[in-house]
Amino acid sequence: MEYLDFELPIKELEDQLQKCMIIGEESDVDVTETCQQIEKKLGEARKDIYKNLTAWQRVQLSRHPNRPYTMDYINAICGDTFLELHGDRNVKDDKAMIGGLGKIGDQSYMFVGQQKGYNTKTRQYRNFGMANPEGYRKALRLMKSAEKFGIPVVCFIDTPGAYPGIEAEERGQGEAIARNILEMTRLKVPIIVVIIGEGASGGALGIGVGDKVLMLENTWYSVISPESCSSILWRSWEYKEQAADALKLTATDMKKQKLVDEIVREPLGGAHTNREKTFDTVKNKISAHFEELQKLSPKDLVKTRMEKYAEMGVFDG
Repeated sequence: MEYLDFELPIKELEDQLQKCMIIGEESDVDVTETCQQIEKKLGEARKDIYKNLTAWQRVQLSRHPNRPYTMDYINAICGDTFLELHGDRNVKDDKAMIGGLGKIGDQSYMFVGQQKGYNTKTRQYRNFGMANPEGYRKALRLMKSAEKFGIPVVCFIDTPGAYPGIEAEERGQGEAIARNILEMTRLKVPIIVVIIGEGASGGALGIGVGDKVLMLENTWYSVISPESCSSILWRSWEYKEQAADALKLTATDMKKQKLVDEIVREPLGGAHTNREKTFDTVKNKISAHFEELQKLSPKDLVKTRMEKYAEMGVFDG
């Protein structure tokens, strides 16, 4: 288990508990009462830390190395029904953007999402979850196929941003993202978006237009990362915590501003502390929202979606 800097008090108590249990096992001393006291302190420390997280601490949790990624969700939700589809039929298959068909119960869905790597090799292979234009064009191709066959779309967002390299710009990164936003607003099938980690800038928006946008509790969604914001405003990364607060990027902030529809609660300590519970919660949320959305006709679906996004940012003086 890896710990973030603000989780160190929990690590210390867990280490104490472990040592106490070892002493009890290796000697005749009764340590039951001591262990119970440490467990009580541990429970209180967890509640105290995780119930009062700052914006920057939530950003750190969203990047936790043990946090589940898109393929983890898809494999847990769909099991062996998932069939990955490849390529944009133009340039190549972008490994940072994955997609394919899968089932929840008897209902088929088209899943699309950014995928990060688990170690140095896979991070390079997945380009750190930063998609190129062909990734967004692959996503759009799959969404249009889903529309053709009347299959709902589920998008998982987890990216530090679209790939900013020269070759990506040469192949039309901005156009690919803009095209996706346009096409997603008028797609005639239900779209459910789930932010499972980092939701940064246009990289997230490229697959982020949906009838229902759900945000896990310890995720963030913003036009820019706190580090980049800090480096632009203060010419230094030292003010990233201040930038995170100012950006209003947490799930609570997003819900308050009506930019997302629902906050999905995570187990205490984050999604990685109880993966099965997290997968189950997300699976149930997708099914519940689809049940609601399938009652609408394609025309009403598009109209409601268009109105929802047109109302964003409107201010009544």
